[in-house]
Amino acid sequence: MRMTIATVIAATFTISVSAQEFLAGPGTPAAAFPNPDRPVANIVSPIWHDERERDGAGEPHQLVRLLGIKSGMTVADIGAGSGYYVVRLSPIVGPHGRIIAEDVIPKYLRGLRSRVRDLGLQNVVISLGESHDPRLPANSLDVAILVHMYHEITQPYGLLYNLVPALKPGARVGIVDAYRPTSEHGTPPGLLRCELAAVGYREISLDRLTDSDAYIAIFAPPSVASRTRPEAMVACKAP
Repeated sequence: MRMTIATVIAATFTISVSAQEFLAGPGTPAAAFPNPDRPVANIVSPIWHDERERDGAGEPHQLVRLLGIKSGMTVADIGAGSGYYVVRLSPIVGPHGRIIAEDVIPKYLRGLRSRVRDLGLQNVVISLGESHDPRLPANSLDVAILVHMYHEITQPYGLLYNLVPALKPGARVGIVDAYRPTSEHGTPPGLLRCELAAVGYREISLDRLTDSDAYIAIFAPPSVASRTRPEAMVACKAP
């Protein structure tokens, strides 16, 4: 069937509106925040070549249990990569919930978009953020997760600060990382606590994941009004 110009314009407009659905306006710019006083790891390939082994270690089950993720919730996977967690959390939040798959690398999101389409996941939204700003709508999230990628964030203070408005009252932030220096693709728990506290987050729990050299740390965010102002933040030093 031939498409008229009007049909093409209408289709383009629909796609544009859909793409903007979960894209908020820009937050506070990166230049307002202190740079991290520790190494930032290079971004590695988002492909996990052994997802079955990762499943066998029970990491997703532990994350879901400790964060209380359930049907109807909206969960943002920040740094979603190839979508390991996206495809596992989608059936848990169900048709009345939503997974927002956010990343800063357009190439990764193109691959993830194809994976989501091939699997027929109807409750997943793909969202392009920035290294200092996830660009997520206000009051939209029950849970945000950052899994094995915190050490790659070039502007953690900005990202954590700009994430706050997207979190609903009572929301939780779960960070999974390894017990290694940031230069070795991990984050020492003491450094993680310091960086989140610098923005105003409060630690709720930290649990070592079974059969793993990683942990999950869960934090309660500050309110928008009680966030530490960027000019008052002091960068934490790596141990």
